[in-house]
Amino acid sequence: MSPDTVTTIDGTLVQHGRLSDRIYVMHLSPADLPGILDDLDALAQRERYTKIFVKVPASALPLFIARGYIVEARVPRFFRGREDGYFAAKFFDADRRQESADVAAVIAAVREKAGDARPAGLPPGWKCAPGSEDDADDLAALYGEVFATYPFPIADPGYLRETMAGDYRYFTVRTADGRLAAASSAEIYREDENVEMTDFAVHPDFRGQNLSGLLLSRMEGEMRAAGMKTAFTIARALSYPINATFARAGYAWGGTLVNNTNICGGFESMNVWYRPLVR
Repeated sequence: MSPDTVTTIDGTLVQHGRLSDRIYVMHLSPADLPGILDDLDALAQRERYTKIFVKVPASALPLFIARGYIVEARVPRFFRGREDGYFAAKFFDADRRQESADVAAVIAAVREKAGDARPAGLPPGWKCAPGSEDDADDLAALYGEVFATYPFPIADPGYLRETMAGDYRYFTVRTADGRLAAASSAEIYREDENVEMTDFAVHPDFRGQNLSGLLLSRMEGEMRAAGMKTAFTIARALSYPINATFARAGYAWGGTLVNNTNICGGFESMNVWYRPLVR
């Protein structure tokens, strides 16, 4: 099945498609309110999608609640380091709204590790560094091996090069002999002054060495320097390792997006974690 499409409706950035059977409003343009609500409903009905979810500033939340949206997650000072943000969802299918997995057990387990991140070193000769177009082929191969399905075509080197030319920054860990051991990306929303820490992948040969934590720490330093005020992630809710990575790094749990994303071969709920990058 083809990856979902990223497009714009007026000034609003939207991802939608059959893979995740949903509409994701990645960046809501306030100038498009309230008419964008009708546009989203029309698209969902035309394509028979079963979920819409939107990153909504607090000031606009009442408009969405009045149209049948519910709040699945909250991030304080999400927009420009000032206004709270909400992940609001509208369901068009009752079954999709029901959480069947024990997400709470994972959250409880990782919270026991909260804030205990320790500086991680690399073996001699290994390097953690920002990625470049020269890394695209290796990145695509790693993502293709780690993820059976993914909402974006990250196993396509051409897609990765295209995103590198925009507001994506990739990061890599390479071994002394040049193998790509792990990778991640920072998806920058400049207007909102926040950044999504995402696309974490560790090659099976190199797991258990806290490489994701090392990447996250490097990314945070780079994103602070870039002026981002809030970091967040949308992590697989049942993956203990990735949730533990963010809990250990001092991120707070903001909520769970139910049956949200087709990733690793099936639909999964996703946890929102966040952390201020400025005091």
